[in-house]
Formats: sequence, C-alpha cells, structure tokens
Amino acid sequence: MTYAKIFTLIAGVMLLTTAACNKKTDFLYKGEMLPITVKGYNGGSEDLEVKVDTFKFKYNLNSGNFNQSEAYTFRENQHTVKLTISGQETGKIVLEKELKKEEGKAVISFFYMNGQVMNMPQKEAKEDGKIKISYLFMPTLTHYSEPVDIVLGKYYFTPKVFEEITRIKNVKPNEFSETVTLSTFPTTGQQYNGQNTPVLFKAYIYKAGTNEYYTQGTAYSWHPTSSSAPTPAAPNPSSTIYIFSESEIDRSIRFNKNLEL
Repeated sequence: MTYAKIFTLIAGVMLLTTAACNKKTDFLYKGEMLPITVKGYNGGSEDLEVKVDTFKFKYNLNSGNFNQSEAYTFRENQHTVKLTISGQETGKIVLEKELKKEEGKAVISFFYMNGQVMNMPQKEAKEDGKIKISYLFMPTLTHYSEPVDIVLGKYYFTPKVFEEITRIKNVKPNEFSETVTLSTFPTTGQQYNGQNTPVLFKAYIYKAGTNEYYTQGTAYSWHPTSSSAPTPAAPNPSSTIYIFSESEIDRSIRFNKNLEL
C-alpha cells in the first residue's frame, strides 16, 4: 500500500470520527431532557391519561394512588411545553400546566375526586411525644352527606369502654379535615378502675356535635373494636394523613385505608 493511500485512509477515518462526535454532541446538547413526575390520588372511576405536547405517558393514572415519572425531550429552540391530564374515555381535561425548560425537573401533585382537582395536603412536621392526624372520609356505601366528628380515643378491653381523647369536628365527607394533635400513649400495662387491661387506639365517627354513630338510622351497625377509622401506632410520634372509605362485613361497618401519607 502506498503512503498516499495510507494517508487517505487515515484522513477518512478521522473525518468519520469527527462527524460521529458532532452527532453525539448534537444529541446531547440540542435535545434537553425534562424529568416529569406526576403523583397523587385518583378518586374517580375513570383512568387518567397524561400527555406532554404530543408525547404520552406509558401508563395511565388508575384509580387509587399513583406516582409516575417520564422524561420529555425539548426540541431545538423550544422553551415551554404544555402538560395535559384528561379522562381516558371522556377526554375531559382534569389539569393543564405549562412547563418551562429553565425551571428544571417538574413535580405535579394533586388529588382528584368528584370531578374536582385539589392540592395534595402537606403533612405537619413530626414532633416528639405527639401524634398528628388528618383525614379524608369517603362514605362510599352509606353515601352519608352530613358533617361528622372523628373522635380519637382509647378502647379498654376491660370493661369494654371507649374513652374520648379528642375529636376533629365538622368533617365534611370527601374533604380533608384539619389536623388534630394528641399525645402518644402506651397500649400495654394499663389499668382501668384498678384492673389490668390492654388498650386499643380507635377512631369513631359520630354525627357532628353528638356521641351518636353516624351509621345510626342506616342499614349498617357499628362494632366497638372493628369499626374504626385508621390510626397510627399510639406509642410512637407520627404525622399522618389518611384517606379512607367504607366497607362492610355482614352489615357491620368497616373501613378501608385507601391512602396513607
């Protein structure tokens, strides 16, 4: 092989390498990736579809809690893009938001129920020796529509007595309640009227302003230990938001914990 041919071959390889590097540079720097996270709770009966411009999230937001992430690549000279969340079947727009490239990673957090979008509530800071709780109550069986009091207390097995500690007053169904704070307490080694007894941390639901179960007058009965809204561990400090709904066993009311934040 002559020196001229060798030189030509080396020059060709260098040109191809340079072109490949330029293409790689174009890919890395002309197409900027925007990480997008969508999280929250879908309380509707319809799956929700997420689109960013014409790009669609791989999975829909099913009923219940969701937390999905995708990445959108901006086109050259593109600085904003519209995110749309809509019903998969009806096409009804639930949420729209403009995302800006310069703002970086986007996190969209929302709660959807009864055709309305609400911001996901923020938990209060945990505090030593304290239990902080907020609720959203979904009466999916009784369809109870009046405000209720969610009453937090101790249930003593002996002599089967419920003792109120505090209550969250006038809680509207399908809306987040205010946060209530109470002190932690042990559930073992307790006494009631001098008798040793285990203690349960329970949350009863009364008609607002009364000590009458909200199920009074419905087809469902209340069980003193099994009918309770969700509660955290009584001895440990915590800050919790619960979304819960109704269920039943032989017409005795029960509750499902749909989401814990």
